[in-house]
Amino acid sequence: MLFSARLLALAFSLVALACIVHAAPPNIVLIVSDDQGYNDLGHVSGEIVTPHLDRLAAEGVRLTDFYVSWPACTPSRGSILTGRYPQRNGLYDMIRNEVPDLGVKIPAEEYPYTLERILGMDEREVTIGDVLSDAGYRCGVFGKWDGGQLKRYLPLQRGFHDFYGFTNTGIDYYTHERYGTPSMYRNNTPTTEDKGNYATDLFEREALRFIEANKARPFFLYVPFNAPHGSSNLDPAIRNTVQAPDEYRAMYPDLLAKAGLEPGKRYGKEAMVPNKAERVLGYKAATTCMDDSIGTILDALDKNNLAKNTIVIFFSDNGGSGSADNRPLNGRKGQVLEGGIRVPCIIRWPGITQPGTVSDAFLTSLELFPTLCAATGTPTPEGVVLDGYDMTPVLAGAPSPRTEMFWQRRAEKAARVGRWKWVKARRGSGLYNLTDDIGERHDLSKEKPEVLEMVKEKFATWRATMDATEPRGPFRDY
Repeated sequence: MLFSARLLALAFSLVALACIVHAAPPNIVLIVSDDQGYNDLGHVSGEIVTPHLDRLAAEGVRLTDFYVSWPACTPSRGSILTGRYPQRNGLYDMIRNEVPDLGVKIPAEEYPYTLERILGMDEREVTIGDVLSDAGYRCGVFGKWDGGQLKRYLPLQRGFHDFYGFTNTGIDYYTHERYGTPSMYRNNTPTTEDKGNYATDLFEREALRFIEANKARPFFLYVPFNAPHGSSNLDPAIRNTVQAPDEYRAMYPDLLAKAGLEPGKRYGKEAMVPNKAERVLGYKAATTCMDDSIGTILDALDKNNLAKNTIVIFFSDNGGSGSADNRPLNGRKGQVLEGGIRVPCIIRWPGITQPGTVSDAFLTSLELFPTLCAATGTPTPEGVVLDGYDMTPVLAGAPSPRTEMFWQRRAEKAARVGRWKWVKARRGSGLYNLTDDIGERHDLSKEKPEVLEMVKEKFATWRATMDATEPRGPFRDY
């Protein structure tokens, strides 16, 4: 009976999909958080306050087996925009300067010649903004761009019509500087007009402005928050924390009572540094503040009678770091263990997703590009190899066509083939059955040598395919 009910629900959803294809083009709201933990949703853990994401999950589907293409921000976000593996689109490592890790501020006259300033996504890559813009959509991005800072790399040259945000991997939430370097832009122009205002509030403001200005036409609204990423400030009292407004810090009184500074070391010197309670408090408070902004965006869709024809997608750019909660996964941001690449994801698509459902379908951020093309009736770009699938039928209840996914971060490698996951990493290597061992605790390499060999061969084939593709910069030598 249960099986028949699922088939019936799927049939209704597919009929709805056929109707939607012939209806008005849907609006799209893509919201991406930064370093949010797998378990950090209020309705999942009960330990963090996220009522608006909880509402979104109640009105859509929560995906429990959703992956990103890289365990940190720049390559992951490049795949979101292109629908291609980082190794295929060329942006397969971070665009950032390393000297702030040593407590060094780069002089203003030297910054223009640093890697962080001059690197960016290959200009030959086609973004989802390019495709939707050509299809008549108004496209805006408000938040963390992280695809390059030179003019040719900025959003207005990559298919978007409206941009307000910062261009690199992280900022101080109030000064909008990355380790002392101003980072905020409006369209193609650097700006300090809003210095002193909390970044999440600013991205919310711009998103609401965009909705109001474009409510009468199809739009693609991309809101890549920097929350709850750590604050990019060299001050030992701020670094390794997440800044958040006092009103949200007050929502966690037990942590607030314990939060403060303690003696420690920073940059090899004695310093007063944030204690654990302070780090956890800032992370949770910033997440709750972001959640409020998401709620305001959802309310704006309701107010303007747009919600019924708007696809809302939410997920984190990579696994949680610092004070995030990735339970029951093993690992964290920067690692190819599950905790670095499997992320929270919620999608609300009226007429397609069933309210309040939870799906363990194997899906990834590579699916976004072809799915949004299908949803808007837009052809995928000619001559461009995409690495994902249209996941619309899966969101309606059908099985996922994805059976494999591969990751490589420098020397660390991982592959998932069906239920099997192979990892080669400093933190731990082995073969895992994710159906029974989502936490990657029990290495089955010796028990299943034939499976291990099969998965490694699949990885080798993928790697050879990536190496044989038309080369893209900025890192590849050609």
